[in-house]
Amino acid sequence: MSDDLATLTALIEKPGQPETLFKAFEAATQRLVGHQLFTLLYVDGQEVARIYSNRPGEYPLSGRKTMGPTPWGKHVLEERKPYLGKDKAGIRWAFFDHELIESMGLGSVINIPAIYDGKVVGTINLLAPEHHYREEHVAPVARLAPVLVPAFLAARAAAGAA
Repeated sequence: MSDDLATLTALIEKPGQPETLFKAFEAATQRLVGHQLFTLLYVDGQEVARIYSNRPGEYPLSGRKTMGPTPWGKHVLEERKPYLGKDKAGIRWAFFDHELIESMGLGSVINIPAIYDGKVVGTINLLAPEHHYREEHVAPVARLAPVLVPAFLAARAAAGAA
């Protein structure tokens, strides 16, 4: 894990950002906990906007969702806590697009908030088949989240987000 953190931290100064960092982060989380869908979203008020997706056919870049005034939004965006949905019931509780998620064969999720100055500036989202993720999968991804803060802030600034 510390090797992943060192590698990702070193990548921040390299050219080709943020794509270089995003791909390396996706690879690191694949090694650590696995995933079939990996997305990154920055927070823009009550909405989140997608800036990276390993499956752009189903989850394209620049896709937006209103998530702030939802139970998931309260938990992740307001309370700044990771969300672990171990099964399809957890997916249905959290996401209005659960039918698309389930149609992709996915049924468990980890959402990690990236926090800067006391506010969630983005979320890291990993999805896999039902019952893939367990409690012990959350911390290794959460430890890497601060590395993405500069990229989330840059995306927000580029979009003129508050």
